Amino acid sequence: MAHANPMIFVVGILAPVPTFYRVCKKKTTEGFQSLPYVAALFTSMLWIFYAYIKTGEILLITINAFGCFIETVYLVIYIIYCPKKARFFTFKMIFLFNVGVIFLVVLLTHVLAKERTARIELLGWICVVLSTSVFAAPLSIIKVVIRTKSVEFMPITLSLLLTVSATMWMAYGILLRDIYVTLPNFVGITFGTIQIVLYLIYRKSKPVKDQKLPEHKNHVVNDENASTAVSGENQGPNTTGFVDIEIGEKKQVQEQAEKKQDQQFVNARDQTEHNKTRES
Repeated sequence: MAHANPMIFVVGILAPVPTFYRVCKKKTTEGFQSLPYVAALFTSMLWIFYAYIKTGEILLITINAFGCFIETVYLVIYIIYCPKKARFFTFKMIFLFNVGVIFLVVLLTHVLAKERTARIELLGWICVVLSTSVFAAPLSIIKVVIRTKSVEFMPITLSLLLTVSATMWMAYGILLRDIYVTLPNFVGITFGTIQIVLYLIYRKSKPVKDQKLPEHKNHVVNDENASTAVSGENQGPNTTGFVDIEIGEKKQVQEQAEKKQDQQFVNARDQTEHNKTRES
């Protein structure tokens, strides 16, 4: 168990590599979201601090340190290629969870618990609550899958490996009789199983047309509104200008016709007077 668990965890961390290869190749994040990677980085940082306080948990520290490095690389790639609004959201989540909440956890652990045993117990329950909340991060992509009836942006490899990893960690927690490791991973198994079931249901379904993914929906709406506004602005003045030009041209032609008729009348009158003069 001790040797198998790190290998499965490492494979689970590296599972998104094909996804980010696709992002780099297309130079766009398409409908992929950053929240699962922010959550994974946050969880790894949290468990490193837990292992540091508990002492002797070299396995937890080593694996989660590797996880922090890989998740940071993923987030850097995402930030480079994501739209402006998604980039702002990602930075906001990073500062909220990976800076603000981590700092708050460290502060509360040292202020509220003075003894080592009490500190481990307090930090353990904080890890349970926050890790359980983090495991709920895939709910957003689950909602997209149900709405669009497409699993394009929910890689089954990642879901499968993370579910297996959560299963191994839960077993590891049971062997150590560590409830703080066991409980969050039970939640992870639950959400991972839901993703796998959804994949089996919708893997052959055709995506619903004209569905906008959460990351791009606002951008598409804004682009459509901007296009409509520009179109309206272009049509308004240009249409009026064309009408004015057309009316002006008609008036000019009419004036020229009237001048031509007047000239013909004058010429006819002069010719008549000239003929009368010759007859006289």
